[in-house]
Amino acid sequence: MTPSASLTAMLAAGADAAPALAAPGRAPLSFAALRALIADTLASLNALGIGRNDRVAIVLANGPEMAACFTACACGVTSAPLNPGYRADEFEFYLSDLSAKALIVEQSSTSPAIAVAEKLGVRVLDLVAQTERGAGSFVLVARNIGAATMAPPATPAAQGGLAQPDDLSMVLHTSGTTSRPKIVPLSQRNLCASAANIARSLQFVATDCGLNIMPLFHIHGLIAGVLAPLAAGSQVFCTPGFNALKFFAWMDEARPTWYTAVPTMHQAIVARAGRSADVIARHPLRFMRSSSSSMPPQVIRELEDAFHAPLIEAYGMTEATHQMTSNPLPPAARKPGMVGRAAGPEVAIMGKDGGLLDAGGVGEIVIRGANVTAGYENNPAANAEGFAHGWFRTGDQGTIDAEGYVSITGRLKEIINRGGEKISPREVDELLMDHPAVAQVVCFGMPHPKLGEEVAAVVVLREGHVASERDLQAFVATRAADYKVPKKILFMDEIPKGATGKLQRIGLAQKLGLGG
Repeated sequence: MTPSASLTAMLAAGADAAPALAAPGRAPLSFAALRALIADTLASLNALGIGRNDRVAIVLANGPEMAACFTACACGVTSAPLNPGYRADEFEFYLSDLSAKALIVEQSSTSPAIAVAEKLGVRVLDLVAQTERGAGSFVLVARNIGAATMAPPATPAAQGGLAQPDDLSMVLHTSGTTSRPKIVPLSQRNLCASAANIARSLQFVATDCGLNIMPLFHIHGLIAGVLAPLAAGSQVFCTPGFNALKFFAWMDEARPTWYTAVPTMHQAIVARAGRSADVIARHPLRFMRSSSSSMPPQVIRELEDAFHAPLIEAYGMTEATHQMTSNPLPPAARKPGMVGRAAGPEVAIMGKDGGLLDAGGVGEIVIRGANVTAGYENNPAANAEGFAHGWFRTGDQGTIDAEGYVSITGRLKEIINRGGEKISPREVDELLMDHPAVAQVVCFGMPHPKLGEEVAAVVVLREGHVASERDLQAFVATRAADYKVPKKILFMDEIPKGATGKLQRIGLAQKLGLGG
C-alpha cells in the first residue's frame, strides 16, 4: 500500500461500520467511532493548550484504551508512551528529558508517574474509559495540580488541530552506549511509512484481525500491532498484555487471522498449543510474526507444525519506526535463521571504510528510507556516531546473500537485548555504583536460552564492606524496572579487562564461562 502523509489520512481507510478495536468481553469500536474519538481527544487537548509537537506522556496498561489513546495523540500532538513498570526515578528522568507538557493516566491509577508529574509541574490528565461506547472509547479529564497549570494559555491556531506530515508524532527513548537513553523523534511521515511497509509485507486486508499481545509502550506493539493493521482498515483485538494461560481463550473470542510477538512469547504459546489444537482448528491463522530478538529455528518449526501456518520473522528497531526487513509470506521463500529481505527501507552492508559491500560480505547493517528517524534529539555525538554517508548504522553485524536475505552475525554494540527490551549496561553500572558497598562494576549481556540475553554484572566490593547478590538485586529493583535487574552478579577482586587493559563488555560472558 502507498503510505499516506498523515495518520488521519491513513486511518480513513477503514469502512465506517467496520470494527477497528476490540477487547475481551467488550463490544468493538468501529472505524467511524475511532475517527470521532480522535477528533474529540484532540479538541480536548487543544482546549488545554496542548497542540502539535507538544509532548504528551502516556502511562496506561495494555488494552484498547491505550491503543486508542496512543492513536489519537499521535494524530495531533507528540505521543510519548512510557513503560508503566518504571519506578519514580525513571519517570522523573523521562518526563524531564521529554519536556512533557501533560501526562495521561487511568483515572484509578496509583502510578509513581503522577507524583513525579506534580513535582515537575506537568499537567495530569485522567483517562476515563467509556466501556458502554465500545472497546477503547474514553474521555480525558484534567486534574487540578496547582495554579501554575490551572489556566494554560490557549494554543495558537497554527499549533492546534491535526498534525502535519513533518510534525513529530511520537518520541521514544532507546538505550545507548552511554548510560543516558537517547530520544528518537518520529514524524507523521515516519509512522505512516512504517505502517504501510508492514501492511504491504503482510498483505493485510480489511477482513484480517490481529490478536495483540505486545506491550503498547514498545515500537513493535505500537506500529506492527496497532497502526499497520488499522492502516489497512482491519481489526486489532487488544488484550491486557501477554498471558500464556489466556492466549487460546482470547484466540477463541477474537477469531484472529494473525498475531505478532517476541520469541519468548512464541515459546510459551507453542508449549501450550498441543492441548489447544481444537482452538487452532476453529480459527486457522494466515501467519504468525516474530520480531525484536532472534527466533530459534527449532521454535519456528514447532510453531509452524502446531498452527499449520507460516512464521514470518522480521527485523526492526526504534530508529526505523520498527520494521527494516521481513521474511516474505508464501509462496516466496522463508529462510529460518535469517531476518528476511528489505521490507521498506533500503538495506545494505557497510565495510569499515564506509564502502558498501557486495553480497556475502560481512560488515555493519545500514539502512535509509522514509521510515528512518532524521536523527536523535539534542544529541550531536550520537548522530555523528549513528549516521554515516547518508545511512543509519544499526550497530548489528551481518551479511546479505545473493537473493537479498539478511543474516545478523554478531553485535557491534554493547546494548543488552533481553527478549526485545533493550538495556544500556552503563545505566545499570551507575545504579549499582550508588550502593555504598560497591567499588567497581561492569554489566554485560549473558546468554539466555529463551530471552536471548540476560543482564549480568561483575562487582568489586569496597574494602571492609559486605553485600550479597540478593542485596544488590533488591537495591537495583527499587530504582529501575524489573527487566533491568541483573540476574547474575559475580563478585571478583578486580574487573576483567581485555589484552589492552580496556574494558570489553562484548564477549565477557563467554570469558567468564556464563553460557554460550
